[in-house]
Amino acid sequence: MSDDAIAAPEILPPPRSGQKTTAAKNVRPKTLKPAVELINVTASRRNLLGRAATASEGSITAREIQLRPAYRVGQILEAVPGLVVTSHSGEGKANQFLLRGFNLDHGTDLATFVDDMPINGVSNAHGQGYTDLNFLIPELLSGVDYTKGPFHADIGDFGVAGSDHMKLADDVPRQISLSAGTLGDYRAYLGGTAHLANGDRWVNAFSLSHTDGPWKYPDNARSIKAITRYAHGEATNGFDLTGMFYRGQWRATNEQPLATYSEGLIGRYGSLDPTDGGFSERYSLSGHYHLADDNWKWVTSAFAAHDRLTLWNNFTHYLDDPVNGDQQQQDETRTTVGGSSVYSREDHVGRVRTDTQVGVQGRYDFLYVDRRHTRQRVTLVACPSSLEATVPYLCNADDINLGAAGMFVQNTTHWLPWFRMIVGLREDYQGGTDSNLVDDSLTRKHQWLFQPKGSLVFGPWKKTELYLSGGRGFHSNDFRSVSGSYTADEFAKGSVKVPLMTSAVSGEVGVRATPLRHLNVQAAAFVIDFDSELSYDGDAGVTSPGPASRRQGVELSAQYNPFTWLEFNTDLSFAKARYQAKNLASYGIDGRYVTNAPSFVWSFGIIADRGPWYGGLQVRWLGGYPLVEDNSLRSKGYQEVNLNIGYRFTKNLKLEASIFNAFNAHAYAAQYAYDYRLTPTSAVQSGATGHPIEPISARFAVQYGF
Repeated sequence: MSDDAIAAPEILPPPRSGQKTTAAKNVRPKTLKPAVELINVTASRRNLLGRAATASEGSITAREIQLRPAYRVGQILEAVPGLVVTSHSGEGKANQFLLRGFNLDHGTDLATFVDDMPINGVSNAHGQGYTDLNFLIPELLSGVDYTKGPFHADIGDFGVAGSDHMKLADDVPRQISLSAGTLGDYRAYLGGTAHLANGDRWVNAFSLSHTDGPWKYPDNARSIKAITRYAHGEATNGFDLTGMFYRGQWRATNEQPLATYSEGLIGRYGSLDPTDGGFSERYSLSGHYHLADDNWKWVTSAFAAHDRLTLWNNFTHYLDDPVNGDQQQQDETRTTVGGSSVYSREDHVGRVRTDTQVGVQGRYDFLYVDRRHTRQRVTLVACPSSLEATVPYLCNADDINLGAAGMFVQNTTHWLPWFRMIVGLREDYQGGTDSNLVDDSLTRKHQWLFQPKGSLVFGPWKKTELYLSGGRGFHSNDFRSVSGSYTADEFAKGSVKVPLMTSAVSGEVGVRATPLRHLNVQAAAFVIDFDSELSYDGDAGVTSPGPASRRQGVELSAQYNPFTWLEFNTDLSFAKARYQAKNLASYGIDGRYVTNAPSFVWSFGIIADRGPWYGGLQVRWLGGYPLVEDNSLRSKGYQEVNLNIGYRFTKNLKLEASIFNAFNAHAYAAQYAYDYRLTPTSAVQSGATGHPIEPISARFAVQYGF
């Protein structure tokens, strides 16, 4: 078994906010408490017994990322227990996320970070919190830390359902990789590390990819990605600097009305509008500076990123414009700058140990967003909602400047060997301006939000800990819905006022245990009350604020390593999502069911690495969910089985084969309910739409190290 297949439980707390895994030689002896039994295993998740603040947080190892089969790069995050990552459009578009009974759309309540850069796009052209991970090169990921619930003071916007911090490696092996698949997918990767005389590392990686998929009108999704990363010193004292570039474009087969299949208008993989698609470009510069001494450390990070995005989507076909169709073009140009600075220290008051973390985070977004009415990607003069264009060729257009800052303090006090208390306080500020380029209006808004949070942890007793957690969190709203730059009819009437930040309160009780040697189990029960739900508006193609909601659920995760080279893992999640009864009519809602909120998610996985053979199996079952608020129309969800197997011919040469949707399930990766008109002359209909799961396919890859 290769050295990188061995992952022992870490000694340090799970790294977040710029922290990185530190080798044992850099750790002071007194920080080794409480003692943790070291077991060398092919581990998917690090054992956090004695160090976690909640029952539902965790840390995914780089080895699981390498061994899990993943059809698309975003599915790396399905390693997070209970998280489903799917797609309802072309391969270049941001993924669809589902977690804890939330349809998170493209990221409304899942805070995502890469190298400590926040990825969620505020006031995005397509959807609030839009999280596009297509710029990632998976070979450079060194692990993923995740949280669930608003219980951590260093997590702010979009973090109510959960958060994930994807970490970049400071050292990767030199290799070239080529892959090809049966659905017209091809990829080339070249990367490695230059080790300098002073111990510094310079990582460079480059990839090209192309995907067609099974669609009648191939996606023809092609991308180019590049990363360069320079690291000096260690995680305790040193710095790193990273530059990334990504460019992609694609055709998209969006979700189609199921009536199109039953009426024979298109086949299963067809489209009513084959000109849907998109373009995306991103480049960024980020870095960290680390300082540490015996009982303290200071991590400062900064980033600057520039994005461009254009999407062409036709959701309702001929509903609004029977002559030209309803295709719309959504454009965005964004520059984001920001960073964080976090100071952590350990102190002793008598025999009581305390760990304190104080930090500040901030970002500022300069963005232009617009929406246009198009036919086959050609912009039309007027929008279907108006007889004459107020501004020719523009339905909406906004210049938005939006700043956000968060300050937090969190203290962990180890009162007794079997009892510790975590208390966190966070204050967030958001403010900005929206210049509406259609009606020449200017809106200024700002808001403060205070968020207490914390946990009580009892144990370990016989390798078992009990957790009680509670806290307040929030998600931000699209600035255009706050200012009224774009509104649904209900908002235009003034019946609903939209704040910059919508708060949520959550509680969780859980347990983390090692009942048998090599068996780790985590379980949690949670409740989340949201002041306002963010939901996907299929007709407008954006996320819009909705009424208050409550979610209740339970989760169970387990990992078993019977041998050092083998692991079995499973995750089970149940959730009940309902709107609160008050004020539903103001939102045009006639039922209490939160649409697209899954009630059940189950996964089972095997990862193995022994001798020359290695591989993984992943079974995913997404349960049914309502498509309309009165639950009269539902999706059945889907089941999918993916697997991969690899063989090392030599130290430097290996071959991999992957099979996706191994049992060729005929289901829908995503479903919605729309009003639509199928042809220019047909009647208006309401019904389910769907984006089919790709059929069974295979992918083969060869890797050579040099």
